[in-house]
Amino acid sequence: MTSSFEFNTYPARLSDVERDKALKVLRDGVAMGRLSHDTFVRRMELALSARRADELAALTADLPSESRLSRLVFGTVEAVSGFTVRLRRAWQAERLPKLLLPHPSAGHPLRIGRDPLNGLRLTHETVSRVHAELSHQGGLWVLRDLGSTNGTTVNGRRVIGAVVVREGDQVGFGRMSFRLAAN
Repeated sequence: MTSSFEFNTYPARLSDVERDKALKVLRDGVAMGRLSHDTFVRRMELALSARRADELAALTADLPSESRLSRLVFGTVEAVSGFTVRLRRAWQAERLPKLLLPHPSAGHPLRIGRDPLNGLRLTHETVSRVHAELSHQGGLWVLRDLGSTNGTTVNGRRVIGAVVVREGDQVGFGRMSFRLAAN
């Protein structure tokens, strides 16, 4: 009598790489307009909970796979558009008026705002009466927003509280922008 042995084999567990590839195909599908946002979100949830490769394949079966040529074209466009954004920012930063940092030995902070008693008076309507304060502390320049209505920014990011600034930084008070420069 011959006996046969049966062994149950289970499919291999999905790797993170396989899951990431499927998620990339889904993201590209949204970027190309082939999937709606809701469909993308639902398929992404299913991809994250998938246990087998055939489950992932079903989620991306109606989407075209990316060719080497399209990867090259999209990569080139991405690189060029990123370069133009950086170039535009650099061009605008160089054209900004300079805000000279006060001499560190002054000892008192430079108040900035619309109020005539401020050390730097800015009369633009988006600048608060007492907008910000620039001080020299421990060898560093510190810019502090003083609860302004339209905000203070450094290099395009809003200041919450205080932030260290350096020569060359782009600072904004409301809609007025400057480039910090040393005496």
